[in-house]
Amino acid sequence: MDYEAAFAGLKVIDLTGGVAGPSCAMMLAQHGADVIKIETPHNGGDWSRILGRTYGDHSAFSFYGTMGKRALALDLKTEKGKEILWRLIDGADVFMEGFKPGTIQRYGFGYDAVSAKNPGILYYSISGFGQTGPLAARPAMDPVLQAFTGIVTENKGEHDNHPHRIAISLIDMFSGLLGFQAISTSLYVRREQTVKQGRYIELSLMHGGAMLSVIRLIANYLERGTAQRTSMPNGVFNTSNGQINITMVRPTDWKPFCDSIERMDLFDNPRYASYKARGDNLDELLDIVRPAIRSRTTEWLSERLTERGIMNGRVNSYEEFLREEQVAATGIMAWLAQPGIAELVPMPNIPGLPPLVSGSKRAHAPRVGEHSRDVLAEHGYSADEVAALIRDKVIGVAE
Repeated sequence: MDYEAAFAGLKVIDLTGGVAGPSCAMMLAQHGADVIKIETPHNGGDWSRILGRTYGDHSAFSFYGTMGKRALALDLKTEKGKEILWRLIDGADVFMEGFKPGTIQRYGFGYDAVSAKNPGILYYSISGFGQTGPLAARPAMDPVLQAFTGIVTENKGEHDNHPHRIAISLIDMFSGLLGFQAISTSLYVRREQTVKQGRYIELSLMHGGAMLSVIRLIANYLERGTAQRTSMPNGVFNTSNGQINITMVRPTDWKPFCDSIERMDLFDNPRYASYKARGDNLDELLDIVRPAIRSRTTEWLSERLTERGIMNGRVNSYEEFLREEQVAATGIMAWLAQPGIAELVPMPNIPGLPPLVSGSKRAHAPRVGEHSRDVLAEHGYSADEVAALIRDKVIGVAE
């Protein structure tokens, strides 16, 4: 075992779809586990592959969640497909499923059935609202859970005061990391056991959303929905050539901020002299500060604010972010060749691991059924048997 492949030798069966489950399994693959991604051979495979614009067997949603895995297209609605899955479960360390609660049990692969065949297996279930309760059967994606957990209510547009979802798959990605943490710590405990003992691990996007927003959840509850206003003019401001975010948390930031925007008269004004006074008169203060900031360039403001210890950042597009010198200097991004797309795809490197290298297993996002033949051959199926399974549409293969 080493830091670059902590889970080498482990076998993971990944039946999740979308973003949260696949990104969790992808992290296991990045750390050396043999992750076998199982998806239907029909209708494009994992539904994340067909979200938005598609590039062959991929979309922007699926590149990240499939990297480093081996892809097996398998029809679990057939008896032969179920036989194949049982053979894969033999000797597996982790079993992951993301079906609507009750579905995997109807297929015959609930925790009781799987653990009876493989007592040491770690069984992970990811769902929208959880496995029990009145909403358990309701389908859900990230935007729904952002609304349900309260996150949307805090993201109101400045111009329309209307709640908006945060465009990134916020809860999905965070839930993926929570799942990785739960599975990883379970694997850490299990490695010391002479007789491997499995366990059932369950996570919902609802739970992930609550964990993600825990600070605001607590604060909003204790303040009964009336959050204490900041005493500083924080936020995103228009400049003469763009926008800048300014964030202040300490009362001592007030004087250097006034100096930064060349408005020391504000510092001397008793209406803004104290923490409470600024909070009481914040709207009035913002009406003064905004034009002062709007008259200067982003670069001019950023330089002066930074010199005086005030946190700030230019508001970038994603493409502008990728071009930032700081991004290049830190090496956080890799540029990878992927099937179905002519240009290189930007991909963040995984913290604690070597940079992703185009063409390597870790950096490759497989097509639907790309490894079907190889996986079945490793599990005792002959070439003739595989050919028959393909012919009968029990499995699919990438052309």
